[in-house]
Amino acid sequence: MNRIFSGVQPTGNLHLGNYLGAIRNWVRLQDDYACIFCVVDLHAITQWQEPAELRASTREVTAGMVAAGIRPERCILFNQSQVSAHAELAWIFNCVARMGWLNRMTQFKEKAGKHRENASAGLYVYPNLMAADILLYKATHVPVGEDQKQHLELCRDIAQKFNSDYKVDFFPLIEPIILGEASRVMSLRDGTKKMSKSDPSDYSRINMTDDADAIVQKIRKAKTDPDPLPGDPVELVNRPEAANLVGIYAALADLATAEVCLRYDGAMFSKFKEELAELAVAKLGPIGAEMKRLKADAAYVDGILKAGAARAREIAIPILSEVQEIVGFLRV
Repeated sequence: MNRIFSGVQPTGNLHLGNYLGAIRNWVRLQDDYACIFCVVDLHAITQWQEPAELRASTREVTAGMVAAGIRPERCILFNQSQVSAHAELAWIFNCVARMGWLNRMTQFKEKAGKHRENASAGLYVYPNLMAADILLYKATHVPVGEDQKQHLELCRDIAQKFNSDYKVDFFPLIEPIILGEASRVMSLRDGTKKMSKSDPSDYSRINMTDDADAIVQKIRKAKTDPDPLPGDPVELVNRPEAANLVGIYAALADLATAEVCLRYDGAMFSKFKEELAELAVAKLGPIGAEMKRLKADAAYVDGILKAGAARAREIAIPILSEVQEIVGFLRV
């Protein structure tokens, strides 16, 4: 069976974008692939994290994944820092990857902004850690959004260069999996910006822990335009807020965008928002309730992560040992 690796940062406040863009797809993949899902807390500290909040966020993200349908008995679910082999392989990849490759990474430029000299070295080299996360388990496929495709290409470059440098056929060349409608969910206040927990307005996103009233209110207040919905999705190209809401409906209803447009051709947004809110409450309400229940049982969540880390180490340590042998490290 092919193996999938994917990770999510423990940044707290899981929202609709996290669910539709990643977690829901992971739930669907776990029956067809050997899945390894990781809460990537090593990646999180490339930017400052309050230690107590980082621990709480790690538990919250884990609770959200399980509430959404990730089954720890079916896949491997753990937090990255519990498997030290991630960091060890990342250092080897720091010595394989080229500076020119990292200089082309657009996400570093976006996150560092105008203050690149003040960014952590970890933020600069974290694509190498991402490659280590994947290749440590010899994963064959990675579900990715459009914003991660460049990092996956770097992962393939690192694998290819390692194999070439050491004249081995060791690491696989990873293939991307891009799934479903609304893989990139945008802000409810600005359809040109990705939905994010860092947005100062809570009305820009639907949190996975929002209750029914909050979901309805946020969708009702979501930014739209004055025109009715078109019957052809092509007409949404220059209507980012309208396109975002139609995409969210399509994803939640498991429909193509074209089907949603046909269903609501000529409808005003007042009617469409009512039905979108009803759908969102039906889909997200049970997940939010279960997530809150799991968050209240820290020992249970910690047990899931501990057991998952033990299973991850069983796969990772032998692969890292082979890498160390290939590189030429003396092991006595």
